Amino acid sequence: MPAVTAASTPAPTALKAAMHTTPVEGQFDVSALFVADKATREAAAKAFTALAQKDGPGAMESIAFTDAVVKALADKKSPAAREGAADAVRLLVVDGAIKVLEPVFIDSGIYAALLEAFADKMPAVRTAAIEAVKEYVSAMNPWAAGLILPALLHEIKTAGKWQLKTGSLTVLNQLVKSAPVQTARLMPEIVPVLAEAIWDTKADVKKAARDSLTKATALVSNKDIERFIPALIKALINPVEEVPGTIALLSATTFVSEVDSATLSLMVPLLSRGLNEKLTATKRKVAVIIDNMAKLVDSAVTVRPFIPKLLPGLIKVETTIGDPEARGVVGKAIATLRQVGEVPHGDGSELPPHKAVESGPLAHSLIAIYKKFGAAPSVAHAAIIYASHLAAGLVNAKNFDVPEWDTLAPYLAFAASTPEPVTIAREWVVRSAAEDDEEEVAEDEEEGEDLCNCQFSLAYGAKILLNTATLRLKRGHRYGLCGKNGTGKSTLMRAITNGQVEGFPSPDEVRTFYVEHDIDGSEEDTSVLQFIVTDKRIQATKEETIEALAAVGFNDERQSQAIGSLSGGWKMKLALARAMLFKADILLLDEPTNHLDVVNVAWLENYLTSLTTCTSIIVSHDSGFLNNTITDVLHLNRFKLRRYRGNLEKFVQAVPEAKSYYSLEALEDYRFKLPDPPLLDGVKTKEKSLLKMRKVGFQYPTQAVQQLYDITLQVSLSSRVAVLGPNGSGKSTLVKLLIGDMEPNKGGEIWKHPNLVIGYVAQHAFHHIDNHLDKTPLEYMLWRYQTGEDLEELGKATRQISEEEAKKMKDGALVVVEGQKRLIDEIITRKKLKQSYEYEVSFKGLSSSENIWLPRDDLIKRGFEKKVIEVDTREAQRAGLLRPLVRREIEKHFADFGLEPEFVTHNTMRGLSGGQKVKIVLGAATWRRPHIICLDEPTNYLDRESLAALIEALKVFEGGVLIITHNREFSESICKEVWAMRDGHLEASGHNWVEGQGSGPRIDQKGGEDDDQYDAMGNKIDVKKQKKLSAAEQRKAKKERMARKKRGEDVDDDEDL
Repeated sequence: MPAVTAASTPAPTALKAAMHTTPVEGQFDVSALFVADKATREAAAKAFTALAQKDGPGAMESIAFTDAVVKALADKKSPAAREGAADAVRLLVVDGAIKVLEPVFIDSGIYAALLEAFADKMPAVRTAAIEAVKEYVSAMNPWAAGLILPALLHEIKTAGKWQLKTGSLTVLNQLVKSAPVQTARLMPEIVPVLAEAIWDTKADVKKAARDSLTKATALVSNKDIERFIPALIKALINPVEEVPGTIALLSATTFVSEVDSATLSLMVPLLSRGLNEKLTATKRKVAVIIDNMAKLVDSAVTVRPFIPKLLPGLIKVETTIGDPEARGVVGKAIATLRQVGEVPHGDGSELPPHKAVESGPLAHSLIAIYKKFGAAPSVAHAAIIYASHLAAGLVNAKNFDVPEWDTLAPYLAFAASTPEPVTIAREWVVRSAAEDDEEEVAEDEEEGEDLCNCQFSLAYGAKILLNTATLRLKRGHRYGLCGKNGTGKSTLMRAITNGQVEGFPSPDEVRTFYVEHDIDGSEEDTSVLQFIVTDKRIQATKEETIEALAAVGFNDERQSQAIGSLSGGWKMKLALARAMLFKADILLLDEPTNHLDVVNVAWLENYLTSLTTCTSIIVSHDSGFLNNTITDVLHLNRFKLRRYRGNLEKFVQAVPEAKSYYSLEALEDYRFKLPDPPLLDGVKTKEKSLLKMRKVGFQYPTQAVQQLYDITLQVSLSSRVAVLGPNGSGKSTLVKLLIGDMEPNKGGEIWKHPNLVIGYVAQHAFHHIDNHLDKTPLEYMLWRYQTGEDLEELGKATRQISEEEAKKMKDGALVVVEGQKRLIDEIITRKKLKQSYEYEVSFKGLSSSENIWLPRDDLIKRGFEKKVIEVDTREAQRAGLLRPLVRREIEKHFADFGLEPEFVTHNTMRGLSGGQKVKIVLGAATWRRPHIICLDEPTNYLDRESLAALIEALKVFEGGVLIITHNREFSESICKEVWAMRDGHLEASGHNWVEGQGSGPRIDQKGGEDDDQYDAMGNKIDVKKQKKLSAAEQRKAKKERMARKKRGEDVDDDEDL
């Protein structure tokens, strides 16, 4: 149906003839609608309405109603006729005969004539015309919004008379109110026109346009930006002052809800303007917003109209921006926009318009249905044409709801009374849906009781995880939740537990229990039995609790122990026992095999597979455990959740690219890189020991039994050690002694090379960052290494001075220098002394000029061993910190662990996934370029892609490696040496311990190239290296320089030879 912009004006004589023709006896007198007397007009209008309701369109055709109304509205000499015509239309609508009027309202010229009357000289006519159109819009079929809107926007944009603009804005407000869903889809056309109208020179238009903009933007149903709508409107009104601030507000927002046309229409003008701002930071924020929003667009159809307004600007910014990190963010936004909008090439400025469904084919489809039922109305019938326009709107909106299509039946009744119009309408919707190309999603119709069947979206921090995903769970099934690190596996489990998944059954309907990674630290002094008994959620007696704990290995002695004394494996078993006693309908198990030895993993498999009425959702990186346990796979990929029947092997067959969930194979484009350690004084081969233990024993003060007995071992740069043993055998205790977290208290000694640096990741990896979750990884690194040394070192037992050690230091502090008694105050620094070091010491009450140097052995004898170690540690760390502690270097370092700069610099750690946090911990531990890397259960929170990448990195690492793990596949792929721990005793095998340097190849310092240089923005600077001249060339250059001097030429004395 063509857009209406103006009405033809009939000749006065023709109008007079139409209005004053003597009616045939019994026929309605149409001229009575346009007489001067208002009461007569209203009575005539009511009579005609009754006639129209009875006879339908035939009543209008018999008296040429539409022609008469158009002519009356154009009668310049009779205000009463113009007002009467508008009133006639309004009363026809108000009294319920609108269905008769709708098919001809636009094509007959009535609509255009009423719009022209908005600017009538007579106020009564203007008011009547506006009221007539308002009433019509409020009562018409809402799917006609797309037919009414074009003429309104045309008048708002181009009308010469301001009254026409304000009247059209009034009708637009009514359209927003009466057809909100349909008008929201038209927002891309509405917002640009209103954004222009708010700058109109006429104050009345400006005010009306701002009011309309506020009402229209209320149609934006996106929950993420609802609260920002006033700010967005302000940005349209005052772009210079408001745009940067509004962009800053939006950049801090997490986009979760689906982004539709209405949302984009409001956002794109702001984003387009933001790309032209001067500040790089603002442009970067715009790129982040575009990237996040584009990911939530449901189809290319939605985003393509906006691509010409965004893509050219992004491409321009990418080619001109100076900051390489920001340039990368812009590039990412461009890639996302191209993918979502299906624009592989070009800047999108010449995109062909999207092919929408036209009314013509739908009309022919309708006639074919009529013929099938034995009827044959004309395809040119006004009612058929109008119904086809409405149907086109429905199809383009992908709306095939039967009740919506039933609203077309009244118009079809005008074309043919038989067969039943509703029957035709329903046949039409079925045929239209079948012809539509929309991809259908297969329904999960498997038999069994549904515990959950819901659709939801999910985000965490600033990261979108799931968008309109469907979750359907059957009773008794065991679902493996699979996906890359950072796709939201653990977050989804948490969201279910916290009731944040829309549509998930409440705890009253379905009992859901989340098995924690760790027991809360506040419960450390509580006994195991008391911990379970006091949990109000547990539906079990004390006797049942004791029995359940015994079933997972807790004897009477262990049940009385404090939780804090349990190893990681026993804590996980306690969490599982608590879950058993909860008697849940749904068990959520996040890495349940973490810290469990082989025996307990087998027990867990048997337990889960024996549950017939309880459903499990399991996240695990242990592929063997998953393969043996699960009945279905829930795959998180590209913001959706899809179910695959069968175990992990069948899933990999169906989705070959997910093979990384099943095998430890490093991907070509996903690698970790560990920094090479610096050379150590006196260490000429990789076999020379850097760390030794001799007959070391240890016992926790709170325990009655000793934990470690007569431990002897050594570690070198060539060490590749797997520390194995059952839960509670002392593996983690041994490592804590090695790194200095604790000291031996049952005899023995530990020796370390003075310059040795150890990179350590604890069993509960998050303990490193738990107190810094509101920092970004960048801020955490700047805090941790702010002094040049690792602040984590300061809390270790090897740095804490006991009362006994302080007394020994006090007694040994007296030094006699040239007959004068002095007391040692501090140890400042050190320097090489033959095969050892000597240290500069200051004295109490004396200036630095009185400092002297003392040998290492002398200071240790005096009791200053820990002060010496402190200086050694500081110097060792400084030797390793050859790179500057700046953003570019830190981002580059974390990129070696697969963490994008966006997460490093712009996201707090609280918003990151478990896998991403472990990458931060790994990166922080290796920043000092350690000689030995010690990993306690590193497989707990890394997905298999990351594990494979870590294995490859450890294989080529130039330093030593110590790993505590229950994952045999992981340890066997790296480690040649095994330290088997059992009941506190160590049995080493596969080792090559030597005294002295050993017989291995010598470590020679490699002549490396100069480091790349960068400017302040992080761009690489090309430095041209000058060729070194030979002696003969230098002599020749000197002669030439002397000759130039004799000739009187200026010669720089510092000129390079």
